[in-house]
Amino acid sequence: MEPVTLTTGRLVLRTVGPHDTQAVYDAAQDPDIQRWTTVPSPYLPEHASGFTEELVPDGWAQGSMFTFGVFLTGGELAGMLSLTMRSLGVAEVGFWSAKEHRGHGYVTEATLTACRWIFTEVGVDRVEWRAEVGNRASRAVAERAGFTIEGTLRSALNNKGVRRDCWVGSLLPSDLGLPSTAPYLPARLH
Repeated sequence: MEPVTLTTGRLVLRTVGPHDTQAVYDAAQDPDIQRWTTVPSPYLPEHASGFTEELVPDGWAQGSMFTFGVFLTGGELAGMLSLTMRSLGVAEVGFWSAKEHRGHGYVTEATLTACRWIFTEVGVDRVEWRAEVGNRASRAVAERAGFTIEGTLRSALNNKGVRRDCWVGSLLPSDLGLPSTAPYLPARLH
């Protein structure tokens, strides 16, 4: 798939390339990003160039991972968001926010925008969010974006060689008032 650009009143979500490598490298020096995400630690210049020059374009070309840089309308990198295809009709969202841009709702806005796109243009019927137990900032973004927190999965994340418990949540097209590609029959508990 060819990369797409999505816009809101405050943000431009677009693919990243070699011209964004330095901004990605600089943002990923934040200890919180290295602690709570699966980016390498220490995060080296070659990690940033591999991300912007290989991982991101390959994901779009293969339709396996749709990565958006979250940019302010002035062009500054505010965060990163990826939607990774996990199974038929299911994607997983992952994101981080540049330290100086936290607390403004940019990642929540980007998450909603990207989820609307993947529901309507890619035919996904479920977006999952996972974060290590304790990553309250990520959970707050997911909850503000409308994700239903479904529980805790034991030993479900591997971050830098350590298995960790994680929270899991989901967003469905119906949560955003959108139709699904397949009918959804919720469980009826008696």
